[in-house]
Formats: sequence, structure tokens, C-alpha cells
Amino acid sequence: MNTCKQENLVNCRGAATMVQKYQSPVRVYKYPFELVMAAYVRRFPSCPLIPMFVCGEVVREEESDDGATHRVERRCTVDVDAPRLLKRIAGVDYLYFVQKNTLDRRQRTLHIDAHNETFSNRVIVQEHCSYTVHPENEEWTCFEQSASLDIKSFFGFENTAEKIAMKQYASSISKGKELIEYYLKELADEGITHVPRWTPPLAASSPPQLPVSCARPIPPPGDRKDNLSDTLPGSPDDKLDADYIRRYLGELTPLQESCLIRLRQGLQETHKGKIPKDQHVLRFLRSRDFNLEKAREALCQTLTWRKQFQIDLLLDSWRCPQLLHDYYTGGWHHHDNDGRPLYILRLGQMDTKGLVRALGEETILRHVLSINEEGLRRCEENTNVFGKPISCWTCLVDLEGLNMRHLWRPGVKALLRIIEVVEANYPETLGRLLILRAPRVFPVLWTLVSPFIDENTRRKFLIYAGNDFQGPGGLQEYISPHVIPDFLGGESLCEVPEGGLVPKSLYRTAEELETEEARMWTDTIYKSASVLKGAPHEVLIKISEPSSVITWDFDVCKGDVVFNIFHSRRTPQGSHTHAHAPPGAAGNNTQLIDRSWVLGQDYSKVETALTCREGESIQGTHVTRWPGFYILQWRFHGSAAAACSGSSLARVDDMLASLQGAPHRCRVLYYTEVLQSRDFRYTTTLHNYYTEVLQSRDFRGSMSSLESSHSGFSQFSSATTSSSQSQSSSTLSR
Repeated sequence: MNTCKQENLVNCRGAATMVQKYQSPVRVYKYPFELVMAAYVRRFPSCPLIPMFVCGEVVREEESDDGATHRVERRCTVDVDAPRLLKRIAGVDYLYFVQKNTLDRRQRTLHIDAHNETFSNRVIVQEHCSYTVHPENEEWTCFEQSASLDIKSFFGFENTAEKIAMKQYASSISKGKELIEYYLKELADEGITHVPRWTPPLAASSPPQLPVSCARPIPPPGDRKDNLSDTLPGSPDDKLDADYIRRYLGELTPLQESCLIRLRQGLQETHKGKIPKDQHVLRFLRSRDFNLEKAREALCQTLTWRKQFQIDLLLDSWRCPQLLHDYYTGGWHHHDNDGRPLYILRLGQMDTKGLVRALGEETILRHVLSINEEGLRRCEENTNVFGKPISCWTCLVDLEGLNMRHLWRPGVKALLRIIEVVEANYPETLGRLLILRAPRVFPVLWTLVSPFIDENTRRKFLIYAGNDFQGPGGLQEYISPHVIPDFLGGESLCEVPEGGLVPKSLYRTAEELETEEARMWTDTIYKSASVLKGAPHEVLIKISEPSSVITWDFDVCKGDVVFNIFHSRRTPQGSHTHAHAPPGAAGNNTQLIDRSWVLGQDYSKVETALTCREGESIQGTHVTRWPGFYILQWRFHGSAAAACSGSSLARVDDMLASLQGAPHRCRVLYYTEVLQSRDFRYTTTLHNYYTEVLQSRDFRGSMSSLESSHSGFSQFSSATTSSSQSQSSSTLSR
């Protein structure tokens, strides 16, 4: 087949189809485009480095009059390593592919398209590859590839054929870059180290125009900032460089690289400007065995959770109570032998009952979340310090002193809650868990908590009873002696508190703790609402000044919804303004538009309806033209709902349908705010400043949680001057 096959294919299958897709990262050759092209043509008509590629016969060739464009079509013969029985059943010894190459010497690009000729009615293989000039260095060349494999039928051996194709492509992927470099070396051995650029026959003075490319180079050490997010622009067009992946994320298979790239692309479309860093996206993929759909679902849920409870700001906003400083026996302590941050927890010395009675479950959970956020930051720092990818940390748990007091039921309940939240939102962040000096009561605790721990996480547990950790295969296998804490016989002084019993005088009543916990988790600018079939959720905003700016930021957590904005000069009967009301419980649903109202008479639509899919994150603005009442509406997306988004009669019919049966329910998490025109200009001016500051956080787009900027949004459109323009603003900032 073509050189693309060597760079290579096959990946990410859909859950119930035989379709596989692959998207490569950008691979960089540190050679000029013309020299790479000279190496590329040497792999035809046959290539001994790739035995499966038998030959490539030219069937059509043409060149433009000025020599700038060269097109060639080849019929490629491939000998697939498949069982003889399968070949006999299929009735073929070789497979044939058609490859079409278009070389543009003026633009310095080569585009390669290939598809299968053999069994084209049963199997569809399509590939597109491109060689382009590096955007940052015109003396380098970039390579990219996308491909798909769709097996519709294959004599009843569809799964076998798919596995053979995957094996063939995966086995040759590593040869792709080596192949070009092999022929580059061959050229160098012949004394060919430079190939002049193409110039027009009569106008050699005109420099060729370089193509625009989106590949992201790895910055040199002196230019690299401390935080990796500063090197990763959040544009939907940005692309991952293969060298960057190896340097910051580790060695990935082609399948894993493709899943990462495709998941990032999907998130950039639905969560523009608010996706986590590549390291964290990769954690979710690993935790779901690189199942793209499962990873996307889990990650979208986490992004909503982070937004609702403003987790992006936790490291700056969390103020650890003095009681935790004194009695919480955990803390960060250097790193292990692999460079992973090391967290030490002296659980046996901790009065879990006293902490829960004095502070409550939610305060302890918040503290644990801040520890996890700090762990993400430390992993990033250690990646730069040690010059290798470090994506997880090591936790050392000392159980000396563990007794039945630690099995107090509310304490175990709090522990299980913490495990549940951490497992859901910080997957694959634990590299190794060392449990030392496990007493006899430990099996009881392990029986209670182990069912709630992911199987992949449980495999990372190493448990030592008594002083077994001091022998061969013990602690020194993982932690250097000068880092091992003194209380475990090491050389390092450890500042982790020794704990002790929390004085009962500090205990609080259940009512006091309940009030504190309710305040902690409802102190958020976001509200949750249910959208039922026939029962939209509506928010009323009163505008007294024209040219005020209504802003919104919402996530579609479940189902699909249609978003509308209406205006009325009349106050809806029995309505109240929601914009600054305290957040209601999950499942809140409010309807404001009176059923007797007629669209176009009693109220009017000021925005084109926007259909929002499950998992999407939407931000937008609307500049008001008139005073009065504006209604933001989220309506269940369905044929009936979409067809009559403004009809009052439909509301009655849909409600009856909903009452008769319906599991039709959507959920949105939203925040709205009104800015006066002068505030909007001021906030827009500050937007670039806040974006720059927030790039240092682990998650991009923390602007969506900043109350200090008088806006809950990461996207603004200062050019929005009318309702018609604001529609494009909300659509583009999805």
C-alpha cells in the first residue's frame, strides 16, 4: 500500500459497528520538505523494508505545464499475512489498493488518498495523508494521517478480518518514520543532503508561499513555561505533536494516540475553552481502557461537576480549618524513586471519628479534593523537573494504631463517599499505594471499602504487615532511604502531624454540621433544573435599561434541549426573577409563560432557537434592545417540542403526554447574569487578563467560575450589538 500505511491505521471502534477510525498526531521530520519528498519516492515501486507491500504500479501520471503540480495514481499490491484458509475462502492471494498522490511544489505539500479496490463492496478502507511544511520552521516537514476501516461483511469472518487488519497496521506503524529516515540516510550516504526548492520557470525571484499548518512544536527548554497549559492553545484547530506526546504524556500505541486526539477534538467542539489538560484527558481514557465513548461520558460529567462546585478555584479558595492542620495526619513528602509525588497518610494515628464529629463529612471531602488538585499540580511540576511524563503519585499509608474506633459507622460512610468522588473525578492519579504495618483489624476495613475501589486501582495496592516493609522487596524498592520518614526507620524528618484525639469539646451537633454542609455545597453560582417533555424550564430577567447584556453559561447534563430567548412588556403571572435567587434543589422546574399568551402578540422571540446536545457546554450573550421582561427557556428537544417552540396550545398537549407516560427528562446546569453596557465593556477588557492568569490552572476555562470578574463565562463577544449578532456569539462559543 502507500507510505501512509507505514505511518499507520486502524483504531477506535464504535460500540456496535465494525467501523474503526484513526487520527494520527503530527509527526515531524527535521528535514526540508523537498528532501523528504526525495526520500519518499524511493520507497516505490517496491519496498524491501515492508515485505507486505509487493509493488506499486503507476496507472496514471500528469504534471502541470509549469511543473508546480504533479499527480500520480498507483495500483498497489499488498500481501496480507492471513491464514491460508481465509485466503482460499476469499479467493484471493493479494489485495489491491488505489493510491492517488498530489504533489504541489509551489505550496510544498503532498496529499495522499488511498482506498481499497479488492472487496470494495464488503470492506471500505479509506486513508488520507499529508506532508506539509512545519509552521514554526520551514526547514522541517510535518506528516499527518487519518483513516477508517468499515467491514460490512466478509464471508462470515468479519471479526477475524478486522483483527487481521488491526494486526497488520499496528505491526507496521513503527516503521513509518523509520522508513523515511532510512531513505534520508541513503540519500546522505550518496552525498545528497539538499534538494533545491521549486521556482517558477520565469519568476525565480518570487519566494514560494508557505502553507498554513496547525502543528504545535515543542518549545525549547528556555522558552517553555512552568505550566504545560501555557504551551497548549485551546483552539479547535490545535494538534498534538508526536514528540510532545512522548515527552509529556509517555509512549502510546497508535490506537491510544488516536483515541486521545479524537477525544480532545470532540471536547473542543462541545466544551470550547474549558477542557482539561491532555494529561487528565489521558487519565480518563486509561481508566476506561481507551473506550472513547465511556471516557467522553465520564469526562463530561466531571467537567460539569467541576463547574458546579468551582473546583478549578479550590486551591486558591480553600482555607483549611486549623483543626485539620492539627489533627489530619497527612501531607506531601518529596517523591518516590520514579519521581512521583509522595503523599503520606498516618491513618492509624488519625481520629476519624473526632474529625467527622467536629468538622463534618463535607469539610473533610473538600480537604481531600484540595489534596488531589495539589497532586495534579505536583505531577506537572515533576514532569518538568525529571524530564519524563509523570501523571500520578504514590501514597504511603501507615496503619500503626488502627483499631475498632476507626470502624465507626459514620466514619466508614465518609471514607466510602470520599472514595466514590475521587474515583469518579480523579481516575488513574494513584500510581501506587503502599500500606504499611497493617494490624489484625485491617481485613475488616478492607472488606468494607474494597468493593468500592476500581479493580485497576486495587492492583496498585501493596500491603505489608508488621515490619515486613523493612525487608527485601519492601519500602526501599520504591522510596529512597533518605526520603523514607523517620517514624518508619528512614533518614527524613517528616512534617506530617502526629494526630491524636480531637477534644470532645470541639464536637458539633448534627444540626450544626448539616447547616454547614448545606451552605458549603449550595454556595455556587450554578443552578440545576429539570426539563420535561411539555414542561420547559424558564428563567425571568427584568431589564430596565436598554443595551444591557444578558449572559448565560449552561451545560446540558442529560438529554437534548432547545434554548430560546423571549421578550415581553408584561410580567408573567405569578412569576419571579430567578437571576439572583438561591439555587434550588436538583430537579427544579419553573414555567413562566402563561398558557393563554400568544407568540407574536403577548411575547416575541428575540433569538433563533438553538438546539443543544447532551454533553455540550454553551456560553453566549444577548444585547437587549428594549426594557421589559426577558425569558430564557430550555425546552425538551423532540419532534413535537421543536415544531412548536412557541405555541401555548402545544404546551398543554405536551404536558398531557408527559403525565401519561414519560421518562422524557433533561437536566441543565446554568448560570445567568445581567451586565450593564459599561460593565460589559469593562469585563470584556479584563477577559484577556483573566484568561492569561487562569492558564496556570490545571483546567482551562476557569473563567466560567469567576464571580470576581462579574461574569460566569469564558467567552465574550464585544462585537455583539444586536439580538441577531448575539445568536452567532452563542453558537460559536459552544
